[in-house]
Amino acid sequence: MPELRKDPVTDRWVIVSTDRARRPGDFVRNPVPAAPSGRLCPFCPGQETRTPPEVLAYRNGSQQNQPGWSLRVVPNKFPVLGIEGDLDREGEGLFDKMQGIGAHEVVIETPDHLLSMTDLSERAIEQVIWSFRDRVLDLKNDGRLRYVLLFKNHGEAAGATLEHTHSQLIALPVVPKRVQEEMEVAGRYFDFKERCVFCDLVRQEMKDGARIVIETDLFVVLEPYAPRFPFETWIVPRRHHSHFETIDGQQAQNLAWVLKSTLRKIEKVLERPPYSLLVHTAPLQESPKPFYHWHMEIIPKLTRVAGFEWGTGFYINPTPPEESAKFLREAGLG
Repeated sequence: MPELRKDPVTDRWVIVSTDRARRPGDFVRNPVPAAPSGRLCPFCPGQETRTPPEVLAYRNGSQQNQPGWSLRVVPNKFPVLGIEGDLDREGEGLFDKMQGIGAHEVVIETPDHLLSMTDLSERAIEQVIWSFRDRVLDLKNDGRLRYVLLFKNHGEAAGATLEHTHSQLIALPVVPKRVQEEMEVAGRYFDFKERCVFCDLVRQEMKDGARIVIETDLFVVLEPYAPRFPFETWIVPRRHHSHFETIDGQQAQNLAWVLKSTLRKIEKVLERPPYSLLVHTAPLQESPKPFYHWHMEIIPKLTRVAGFEWGTGFYINPTPPEESAKFLREAGLG
């Protein structure tokens, strides 16, 4: 009999199949192929003039917007929001609107066109983490911006339009509805119990163990109790911090290992699936929150959202998280 499960972080219900659970081999596969030659790739060294001027780069003494970098952040050439101008908020009767002010940037994670994130060294992945932090701290100085979404789409089916491995950030002048909902539920939990729901979640999952994938002194990787999608995976810090940009050196180093290990497990079990990686963090201009806890979510692209999901807000997950966790744990780290 399928189960209805409620996510304690969002109050969202999902339908989880427990009697006819789908195994990794049961999903339609769209494996991400290895990237071909980057001869015409605008993200490769020597092509720096084909992108907007960089806003951040980690270099070994080389000149700006020239080869010799290990990571580079540039404005998106086709941004969804623009950085110049004023918000100009106004109403038209019951309608509200403002100018599309924000930032849209691309993190080019490596100069090597042929590598995916799982091929990168832990040091290179740590650089990606630092670039996320550095850009958030810089954008935080712009009082017009309220939220920064850090994300990575891997593979065409997940939304990536270029093969060269990269991440993105979009800074918004409003807090997204899904973030607001998550914070509201976490805030109500804190008001009632005077504890962070994420901290309680980590403690309970570590005690139970059935949905744990990886555990270190600083992070827990788990399959959430009520996942929207098969093999949806969360990386949650064990120490409470509401804002991702407060990450320190020890955490960044450990997170690089945890992230690489988790993605390698997913690649091994699901044969290199497309996926999206998202960083959930507290809004930019707000003080530290005792009720909110930053975390990462990794969502492999294995199923489609269709009419039932759009019409109800429910999700149907054909694989229980306990099974997903077991498959990932047993995949090893090789």
